[in-house]
Amino acid sequence: MNFIPISDIHAEALQIYHQFREHAFKADGSFVADSPKVVNLLLEEEIEVRSILATQAYYDTHKTLIETKKDAILYVATKEQMQNIVGHKIHHNVMMHGIRPKETLLRELGDNIIMLDEISSTQNIGSIARSAAALGIDAYLVPTHGPHPYSRRALRVSMGHVAMLDIHTYDDIIVTIKKLKAYGYRVYAAEVTEDSTPLSSVKVADKWVLLMGHEGSGLCDEVLSHCDEVVTIEMMEGVKSFNVGVAASIMMYQFKHV
Repeated sequence: MNFIPISDIHAEALQIYHQFREHAFKADGSFVADSPKVVNLLLEEEIEVRSILATQAYYDTHKTLIETKKDAILYVATKEQMQNIVGHKIHHNVMMHGIRPKETLLRELGDNIIMLDEISSTQNIGSIARSAAALGIDAYLVPTHGPHPYSRRALRVSMGHVAMLDIHTYDDIIVTIKKLKAYGYRVYAAEVTEDSTPLSSVKVADKWVLLMGHEGSGLCDEVLSHCDEVVTIEMMEGVKSFNVGVAASIMMYQFKHV
């Protein structure tokens, strides 16, 4: 392996690591992942890796795994240099610059889809991705105007398991729901309404989409009117709702096991 020791942390080649922000790099598909658990899982997937920035200790420990990415540039830095690059104290010893996998076409997303509308928390994006991967969900459908599952915090919260999901981003939720129904999916909306179906008694179609709404406002009436069925989790009186990540996990489990 050809290692490049870092002498100047402000070198042009390292700018991607300086721009270590939530919503950076959408234009060219680049992303930055950090921590050994996340980076190592991504290295096991068929993801293009542009470079790795790590301490020599990381490279020594994970030599076999790193050798699988023969085109990646391997930068060697001290932990102090890495902290100066990102601008704050870090507790890990590796970062990776990768390219997001190509999006899967809407009609090729598989039989089970978790779909989000207006989720604002990157942590929730990552939490739902991790649960979806664990439960065997095929695909993740997210709006273009929200946080991407490959943003730094979402990747970290998902522990990199987002790489196990096919991903598609959409522009218009109503248009997308109509297309999904035309492709044979039954679209279930997660919301509390007067006529919603209790989760324990829902009959799940073979091809389904589970749509989760905004953390605070949920799903609007217009969106609900285009869904096939509204489903709610039965809760104790006085408790209004679950966190959207928790709710999605409970509902995905039930949908996969009915």
